Amino acid sequence: MRDIILWVIISYFIGSIPTGWLVTKLFHRDENGKRDHLDIRTIGSHATGATNVRRAMGLGWAAFTAFVDMFKGAFTLLLAAGLSNYDDPELLLSCCALASVIGHNYTVWLNFKGGKGVATTYGTLFFIWPYKSFAIILLCGAIWYAIMKKSRIVALASMLSICAMPVFFWMLSAPHEITITAAVLAVLCVFQCRENIIRMIDGTENRLS
Repeated sequence: MRDIILWVIISYFIGSIPTGWLVTKLFHRDENGKRDHLDIRTIGSHATGATNVRRAMGLGWAAFTAFVDMFKGAFTLLLAAGLSNYDDPELLLSCCALASVIGHNYTVWLNFKGGKGVATTYGTLFFIWPYKSFAIILLCGAIWYAIMKKSRIVALASMLSICAMPVFFWMLSAPHEITITAAVLAVLCVFQCRENIIRMIDGTENRLS
């Protein structure tokens, strides 16, 4: 149990790195080309994820933010898998995945406010059950792309693709800890997108051009 607590703490702090906030603080420029230390939390959805970074800095920086957010989730699991000798790896990795996404969503560095955890969820679950998890996450990525192309609504594509993850893990008879973790992360994603859901119902949700 002590090992799990240690790795949960490590995973939380890795996940809590506020990528989008750092990107806009360090690299955003005003109309005169001068760095203006923009706080991503003051614009758009006020979240620190890639979608809001796109509003501020364009597609390139948004893609960079999404990649780093996925990487920190993946790195968390690879680190725990490589260095821990805990005798229940499925439980350990499941706890690390949850802690990493919670760290992203509720980062200690920004008064426990962050992003929606979509990219970090993809990153953590990609390595949670090799090699079947590779196929599941790539398939869910394809679902995200198809929904995104049709609707142009990021939140809708994110929620539906992540909600498909526990279904696929269950269909492939993944260990219970992993399936439950995927289900919890899906619920967390929907919760984080609750304001988007209200706007979708009202017909006011933003669509990417």
